[in-house]
Amino acid sequence: MFAQALLFAATAAVASATNLFIADYAGMITTVSLTETKGNYTLTETFINKQCAPNPSWLTIDADRGLLFCLNEGLTSSNGSLSSFIITPDGSLANVKNATTISGPVSGVIYGNAAGQRGLVLAHYGGSSVSTWLIDCEGGVKPNEEFTYTLSKPGANPAQTAPHPHEAILDPTGQYILVPDLGADLVRVYSWDQATLKLKTLDALKTAPVSGPRHAAFWNPYSVSCEGCTTYLYVVGEFSATVTGYAVTYKPNGGGLSFEEVHNGTTFGLLNLPPATYPAEVHVTPDNKYLTISNRNDSSFTLPQPDGTTLHSDSLATFALQDDGSLLFYQLWPSGGSFPRHFSMNGPGTLVAVGLQNDNNVAILARDPSTGLIGEPVARIPVGGNVTCVVFDEQKAQGVLGG
Repeated sequence: MFAQALLFAATAAVASATNLFIADYAGMITTVSLTETKGNYTLTETFINKQCAPNPSWLTIDADRGLLFCLNEGLTSSNGSLSSFIITPDGSLANVKNATTISGPVSGVIYGNAAGQRGLVLAHYGGSSVSTWLIDCEGGVKPNEEFTYTLSKPGANPAQTAPHPHEAILDPTGQYILVPDLGADLVRVYSWDQATLKLKTLDALKTAPVSGPRHAAFWNPYSVSCEGCTTYLYVVGEFSATVTGYAVTYKPNGGGLSFEEVHNGTTFGLLNLPPATYPAEVHVTPDNKYLTISNRNDSSFTLPQPDGTTLHSDSLATFALQDDGSLLFYQLWPSGGSFPRHFSMNGPGTLVAVGLQNDNNVAILARDPSTGLIGEPVARIPVGGNVTCVVFDEQKAQGVLGG
């Protein structure tokens, strides 16, 4: 048995592969294969799908059912769209449904009953709306309800002339949906009906004026999720370039959430924040010890290139999560290029895939899970347009990539 285990480990080390899906504003979902042989990584384009055109902005994977949902922001049209796909064993995508949505969908999350009816809630930046969709086991989608919002008066930032919901996430217990609204300086909170999956609007979290809450992430320090468990929420402000931490308390009888601020600081981690820095994505790392945030437009690093030229790079900032909910600055590291709009990490936390919007490419960075430090790029691949989202599809992985 021990010899068999060694043989398997050796085989996995020699050649392993996993797929990633990349969305870009040129209208494509690109499937790429990331392979590793004796520590050397290669990214190879395997499939291109144009059935979420013209402006794919977000990808949501249903790992339990082997489905992928793509949101088309519709930058030059009056509507957006929602497309669903079956993920085939070779990584190609078989289209199931294309549905017209309110304009500007930029994020979606699956909610509902794991063994029953499930839904998808979408945040619509351009449409100032939140919508919900019912999904079936085969990937079919149909509209459920819509909420469209207005402002009583514009905010101080020129981008705050209307509400701009920018992300939809679930709380750790799965009973609440939170939607950071960049235009309204709110994090909207909803519960949902078990039978219909329709949403109920609850008290929102009011963020600092002109902070522009863009994305958020929950953290349970002991990796246990329950109403009485210690829970924190971290909200990234795009306009203020801040990350604000809140202690979360669950109200009785499904009454919603209350928030107490426990941390506020820049997403740069240092005292001298570069002007016009716009943070984008935020994730708790797979080891549950760190919070990583992407910063756009800070140009903090200059990277020498093999041809003798240099590359200006924005940053990824990593913070150590403290038991009291505060954040301790840990590392500022080059993202690999310009405007890291989105990033994701593989399951073991050994690789970071960074979608570099302005460079039209994806960089894969090494990460040491024992130290939490992000390292040098190990692979890179160009795509046809501005990258908006990149996600790992590890359900089809062969071997243990980077593990």
